[in-house]
Amino acid sequence: MPENAQSLIDHAAALVEAAKRAGADASDAVAVRQRSTSIQVRNGKVEGTDASEADDMSLRVFVGKKVASVSAATSSNPDMLAERAVAMARVSPDDAFNALADANKLATDFADLDLYDKTGVTAEMLSKDALEAETAALDVAGVSRSSGAGASAGVGGLVLVTSHGFQGSYFGTRFGCSVSVVAGEGTAMERDYDYSSRIYYNDLDSRFDIGKSAGDRAVKRLNPRKMPTQSVPIIFDPRVSRGILGHLNGAINGASVARKSSFLQEKMGKQIASEKITVIDDPNIVRGQASRPFDGEGVRGEKLTMVENGVLQHWYLSTSIGNELGLPTNGRGARGGTSVGASSTNVWMQPGDQTPDEMLKAIGTGFYVTEVFGQGVNMVTGEYSRGASGFWIENGEIAFPVSEVTIASNLKDMFMTMVPANDLDRNYSTSAPTILVPEMTLAGN
Repeated sequence: MPENAQSLIDHAAALVEAAKRAGADASDAVAVRQRSTSIQVRNGKVEGTDASEADDMSLRVFVGKKVASVSAATSSNPDMLAERAVAMARVSPDDAFNALADANKLATDFADLDLYDKTGVTAEMLSKDALEAETAALDVAGVSRSSGAGASAGVGGLVLVTSHGFQGSYFGTRFGCSVSVVAGEGTAMERDYDYSSRIYYNDLDSRFDIGKSAGDRAVKRLNPRKMPTQSVPIIFDPRVSRGILGHLNGAINGASVARKSSFLQEKMGKQIASEKITVIDDPNIVRGQASRPFDGEGVRGEKLTMVENGVLQHWYLSTSIGNELGLPTNGRGARGGTSVGASSTNVWMQPGDQTPDEMLKAIGTGFYVTEVFGQGVNMVTGEYSRGASGFWIENGEIAFPVSEVTIASNLKDMFMTMVPANDLDRNYSTSAPTILVPEMTLAGN
């Protein structure tokens, strides 16, 4: 456990005891720790060094069916904070759904998920990482300038104490390195980037590889063409397909279902995607980007198959969201300030059988999307319309870069026809392989 973490546990426990003295029927206290250092470089020189530290505390109290939450610094007086929270709860409207997780659902043992790297990473090491990545990117023929590189190291953690008797904490480290560069000159410039993020410092991708990849990506985008409007097969690069899976995560979040703001709200137990699509969520992956031994309410989350062969099996649920939908929590509670919502953890789409190259050859002609932008996703109706850039596919091979086009369809149709490739990279909290959607509208000239 990181240095001084016990002080956070003691303070959270003191808040819960103070809430009881103030007249709360139940309560929980949370402490969130964040420590980070980041370095930014450009053109071989360090431009900035940022360091931040924060320990945020919050107390949630229940008085009958009423609930209130307050947040404060760790130096705050527990009794004063608890009295204020209870006073707020007593004048709040009834909340039929908010509650602590049932005691019988609370985690009683905590798996060692190997989330904390004790490696002493200094600012000098981070500077070296960023400079090495930038140098490798600038050395790529055709790259004209750097947009900057960065490296970071951080630690974050959660302490939770409840009046049910739960007491737990976990802490994790996170390291990153990224670089962005520009290729070409004048009005013919194109930019791209690459990055790596890992729980353990020594698991980061080679800084040289990060930089070279960013440079190669930028150069390949030079001299893009526009395309005429047409219906074509679309292949999504994993960078983009992770976002597509993110839309699915949002649509099957119980909070969206309860608000009736999901295009899948009536689809539990029904076919929502191609039989080739299976989506799994597991908070118990060793060194997983979103792993945790318990959720924001103290519940141990189990591995869930969210979508199995295209059939929707679960919503993401916390206690309050589950209560609203008449379902038990499945350990996906997530703290957000003083409230508890629901979220995915380590979620991935199972890979298919084809390689990306085989997928390109199979469609012959189409559009390989490497970037999307704009806010054209309607989570209520599923309508999908995004600006896009990437590469045209001819005779089953990448032919030339394409930009200034829009791709459009409906997420319901996209998921029902989607085909995953076999190139899944699990080093992200949301992971998906290359994805083929056999027909979408491409709007261009």
